[in-house]
Amino acid sequence: MSESLTCTCVVAGGGPAGVVAGFLLARAGIDVIVLEKHADFFRDFRGDTIHPSTMEVMAELGLLDEFLKVPHQEIHYGEGEIGDERFRIADLTHLPTRCKFIAFMPQWDFLSFIAAQGQKLPTFRLLMGTEATDLRREGERIVGVTAQGPSGPLDIRADLTIGADGRHSRLREAAGLKVNDLGAPMDVLWFRLDRRADEEHAVLGRIVAGQLLVMLDRNDYWQCALVIRKGTAEAVKREGLDAFRARVARLARRNSADEIKSLDDAKLLTVAVDRLSDWCKPGLLFIGDAAHAMSPIGGVGINLAVQDAVAASNILAEPLRRKSATLADLRGVQKRRAFPTWATQTLQITIQNRAIDPILSSSTTPRVPAVLRLMQRWPFLQRLPARVLGMGFRPEHVRTAAAATPP
Repeated sequence: MSESLTCTCVVAGGGPAGVVAGFLLARAGIDVIVLEKHADFFRDFRGDTIHPSTMEVMAELGLLDEFLKVPHQEIHYGEGEIGDERFRIADLTHLPTRCKFIAFMPQWDFLSFIAAQGQKLPTFRLLMGTEATDLRREGERIVGVTAQGPSGPLDIRADLTIGADGRHSRLREAAGLKVNDLGAPMDVLWFRLDRRADEEHAVLGRIVAGQLLVMLDRNDYWQCALVIRKGTAEAVKREGLDAFRARVARLARRNSADEIKSLDDAKLLTVAVDRLSDWCKPGLLFIGDAAHAMSPIGGVGINLAVQDAVAASNILAEPLRRKSATLADLRGVQKRRAFPTWATQTLQITIQNRAIDPILSSSTTPRVPAVLRLMQRWPFLQRLPARVLGMGFRPEHVRTAAAATPP
């Protein structure tokens, strides 16, 4: 026997898109249920770059000071190395935002912070350990979801269902929506390296002899991404632990990487870049990775998801309050977010195809592009990539007012 619940909006997925959308709609007075299939938010090797555009949203919500109390590292410049030469690529210190830096914050801390803000609201319900399993339909309209929770099956009826259940979205499959695969020539092996006393604070992408290693500052350790050709993860692991350690140590410019105890410590991220042709059906909207999976290039996934959530709240809060949200309203969200999604993915694909793929296909260190040398000579040029990286192509701003709460 299923337990029955009702709400105005049910959000499937407790990642950045789902939790932020749920919080913003609840803040506007909408009765929201957010479903997260895991019992907690802790998952290692998830995106954790919080960009200035996201922190601007926190400021507009009056949460920035509290948000910045969550442990994080601040990166004001984007830098990289090609061979033995180091280059500054992006200077974020001139952005027209309150926070002129990228914050590295574990995604579970980010999600826990937003969820805690939501739980202060009377119209926000977060059900952990609860997975949306299918869509409820009445004719052509989606009217909620079925779900499986810790105590058994749930039947949730809602005026609007938001699918934010990630790049392998179960609800997207149930809806039968077409996914356009844009391709990616690479995968990523994620692992940790201990932070050593002589290693400086920096975000570094290191390119040496046809190999690329990214090292993200997590204070007492590095979260590392070894970029490999798509489909070669098993071949890398077949070379053995000693070969992998030696490869990593060479790229990380250290004598050893013995803290990697097993090849199981390297977790595979299968990179995908795709997007839906249609993000919605009557009563159903997809946002975040469920609508458009992003490459890890630039670490923009969280921020695109948050921007989707802000746009959805801005456009849908009032129609949901009136119980009159239409398919045209849902399409309005897609229309608003289609250009920044397309522009970001186009830029990522260009970088993949013109930079990363040639690097991975070669056994030699590439020549330094002339544009990088020009950016060192004229540092103001570093502000352009910083603006794209830090703010995106269409930054969203909170337009909904907080609903009055009872004393």
